[in-house]
Amino acid sequence: MTTPQDDAGVIAVLIERFEEQRLPRLLDIKATVDRGEKLADHDLAFLEEVITDALENGPRFAKHPEYENLAGKVTDLYHEITEKALANEKAG
Repeated sequence: MTTPQDDAGVIAVLIERFEEQRLPRLLDIKATVDRGEKLADHDLAFLEEVITDALENGPRFAKHPEYENLAGKVTDLYHEITEKALANEKAG
């Protein structure tokens, strides 16, 4: 069982990782799809990793409504990327 202090520490690490590693990579991927390019296999694997981690950590963040706005923005970014990537694939 985790304590509120455990949650706070894990969340701090997850947010730091997001800011320093995940967000810059997501923005690079978004730029790629915004240019009309298809995603490489390593980009797709990264997106899968991000969503898997989000699903695993969702319950932890759900206990902290102060992160709801951030979670919504990240979800919107992920949705934008995947929708544009799918459109690029369909376009040829």
